[in-house]
This record gives sequence, C-alpha cells and structure tokens, in this order.
Amino acid sequence: MLSTIDVQKFNTLIEINNLINSNYSDVHALLTQIVDSATRLSEGEASSLLLVNEKTNELYVEVALGIKGPDVKKFTVKIGEGIAGWVAQHNKPLIINDVESDRRHLQSIAKQIGYPSRTMMAVPMRIKDKCIGVIEIINKKNDKYFTQDDLEWLEIFANQAAITIQNAQSFEKARDTIQLLRDQLKTDHDYHAFVAKSPAILSIIDLIDRIAKTDSSVLILGESGVGKEIFAEQIHARSARSTQPFVRVNCAVLPEGLLESELFGHVKGAFTDAIQTRRGRFEMADGGTIFLDEIGDLPLPLQAKLLRVIQQKTFEKVGSDISITVDVRILAATNRDIEAQVERGEFRRDLYYRLNVLPLYIPPLRQRPEDIPELAKFFFEQTCKKNKKQFKGFSNEAMESLLAYSWPGNVRELENCVERACITGSNEWIRREDLFLNSGSAPRVQAGEGSRDLKNAITVFKAHFIQKVLEENNWNQTETAKVLDIQRTYLSRLIKELGLVNPKEN
Repeated sequence: MLSTIDVQKFNTLIEINNLINSNYSDVHALLTQIVDSATRLSEGEASSLLLVNEKTNELYVEVALGIKGPDVKKFTVKIGEGIAGWVAQHNKPLIINDVESDRRHLQSIAKQIGYPSRTMMAVPMRIKDKCIGVIEIINKKNDKYFTQDDLEWLEIFANQAAITIQNAQSFEKARDTIQLLRDQLKTDHDYHAFVAKSPAILSIIDLIDRIAKTDSSVLILGESGVGKEIFAEQIHARSARSTQPFVRVNCAVLPEGLLESELFGHVKGAFTDAIQTRRGRFEMADGGTIFLDEIGDLPLPLQAKLLRVIQQKTFEKVGSDISITVDVRILAATNRDIEAQVERGEFRRDLYYRLNVLPLYIPPLRQRPEDIPELAKFFFEQTCKKNKKQFKGFSNEAMESLLAYSWPGNVRELENCVERACITGSNEWIRREDLFLNSGSAPRVQAGEGSRDLKNAITVFKAHFIQKVLEENNWNQTETAKVLDIQRTYLSRLIKELGLVNPKEN
C-alpha cells in the first residue's frame, strides 16, 4: 500500500516523463522542473544541478534553486573537488547529515555564498553508466535528516534529468544532421525558381556566370524584397562548389549571443543550455558556400570574428580556444546603406572592403517592368495549382495596374498581391479590383490610355516612372540619370522618345 507521499512522487514522475517525451525545446526549463520536484518532495531547502565540462574537467551549475541560487551559479568546481566533485569522480551517491564536519565540504565557497549547509544528498546523473552531472539537495527542512528512501527517489529524478539531456543531445544532433543533409543534397531544382526577362536582370546573370567561377566574397545589395537570396543561390549553383553545402543565415533574426553560437558553434558548458558541443553554420558549410543575409545587422563584436574567418579561414567555437579551419565562400546581402553605416562607425570598414570584393546590385522591380508580367504569371500559376483555382489569366486592366504600380515591396509584394487576387477573385479572369493595389503609391496609368497590348503598357509605365523621377530631382537630368542608373545621354534620348515635357518650361 503506497503512502500519500509515495502517490505524490509517482504522479510527479509520470508528469515529468510525459514532458520529457514531448518537449526538447527548452531543456533548461525541464531540468529546472525536475530539480524543483526533487527538492520539494524530499523537503529540501535548496538544490542545484551541475553538469560536467569534459574540456575543463569541471562542474558548472546549470540549475540552482533556493534563496542563494543566483550566487551559487557563479561557481565552478573541479572534478574530485568538494562533495559534488567527489560524486562526479567516483560516480556514487552520498548522504551527508553533518556537512560541516565532512572533509570534502568546500567551506570557502559556502562562506562566500553565505549559506550554511547542514545536511546534503548528492547523486550522479548517468548516461550509459558515465557521470555527466550531479544533483544536490541541501538542508532538509525542520532540521530533519535525509533518509535512504530520499536518496533512492533522488536517484530516480537524476535518471530523469539524464534522459532529458540525452534526448536533447539526440534531438540536436539529428537536427544538425538533417540540416547538413539538406544543404548537401540541394540541387538547382531545390532552390527558388528564377524568373527574369528584363535586360537588367539578364545582364546580372551574365555577370553571375563570371563571378561564380571565383571564390571571392560577394556583397549583394538591393532593397528589401528584390530577391537577393535567389541571386546568392544562383552564384552557388553555377560555381564549382555547387555539389557542396549552401548554408543560409539571417543575421537579423537572432540576438547577438545566440547568433555567435549559430555561426561558429559552441562547446558543452559554454553557456546555459549548452548541454553538448554543437557545430556552427560555418563548420556545416565547409567546402561550400555560406550566405549571410542582412549582414548590416551583424553586431560589431561578431564583425571582428567574421573578418578573421575571411582573412585566416579560422575561428573558435563559443567557449573554446581551439581553432577550427574551414574552406567556405562567403556571400553577404543587405538592404541597408552599408557605406553610410561604415561612415557612422556601425560597420567595420575593413570588413566592408573584404566583403565588397565583388559587389552585385539588384535593381528594384519598378526599374525592370519587363519582369512584372513574367513574375506575375509564375506566381499566378503557382497559386492556382496550390489552391486548386482555375482562372484564365489577368485581364488587360489588371495587367495595366500591375505594370503601373511602383512596387515598394518589390518581388515579395508582387507575389503576395497575386496570391491574394487568386484567392479572393471570383470571375474567370483576375480583375483590377482583385489586386487591391493602392494607386496612390504608384505612377498612375489611366485605364484605356493607348492600346492594351503589353508593349504599350510597358512604354506607358516607363514614361510615368521616368517623369516621376525627373520631378523628384527638379528635372535635373544628371541627377535623374544617377537615380535611374543609366547614362545621361540615354536618359535624354528616352525623354525625347517618350515625349516627356518639363511643365515649368511651357
């Protein structure tokens, strides 16, 4: 017949086991819950969970509960040092009901913490009979002594903690392996589809064919949504590294601490939740290409480490002093004015020059209207297939609207627009009103202006767009040509061909 406390312990074990089998996303929280349960059910006042750092031959505190918990987490102990160190070294549990008189007790640490230890239990956490850590419960409440029954239950909780860590290690290893296999198995067909018809983009592809043959760094510039990642994919796919990994990192997504670990990896015990050594993206990309998107968001301390990788091909994992050598080509991208960042001291000048060996500027969609019909058709066919819709295509008015709009969100906005129209449209053709375009942010083309063929629509778009940029620059043709990234003589010819007139000269 189980006692009341036994029922409570069994229920707690079942609850924790369910959590272990369903959740590896927050290992620290799960370990904390295990230690908290063990402390509460053994009537302890304080507790800690220490993990072995094999590289330094030390125990570091992963979980510390009790009023002095934050102070306890500052300390590490050598294997064999102190009660926890003895347990780790001998892989045996202990009950000590007179801690002050035990020669293994580290009184120096106890004095610094300011928390006297009277009684203690300490048990090893084992994976395949190897001690990976220690759980300690300190001071049984009401001046009681810990019993053998308490120790046996604590060993059960220690086994649960070990299973949690083992599962998390397996999960992390499997995740890294899957990511590596994805990178290694990628082919051109696995990348984003590449759709282009405009002379501007076709000339960039010609340039990419030449760039791809080198191993130099490439800095891809352009507004948000122009598809910089797609061009990075094309560089890798056309290079001699195409059969090797293509690894992507968005530098704007993760905070600095996690980003460093993501890029360079970490060793076990380097920080909270570092329960095993992990490879970073640079190591995973060895032999291939790494794409660093939003490089302008990279924190300055990491910029220095990245510069060293470019210069020396070496780096250290977080928490390690062992250098790792890799052979990786670096492609970087940003939508920021990175030269302005350099002038403001927000981006290292030496790193900028190292990345900007081969600059590649991707023009916004408004400067390459020939791509709009091709991209719209591609997104249209994709969305119709995905949502099992059957439209005949875009009406003439809808295509005119697509060509007249300025697309501040570029290709990404066009994709969303077409997808929305295909989902909400109810006629045989996608109509102008299905697009829900804000005409106020676009060069305006009146419905029915000229013939409705595609060539004329593109001409109308060019005329309105160039006139808009001319007006923004007070009809200064030199400045306008710079904005449009064309020769001044070519702009002058376009003004004549399109019949554009400065209203101030009339």
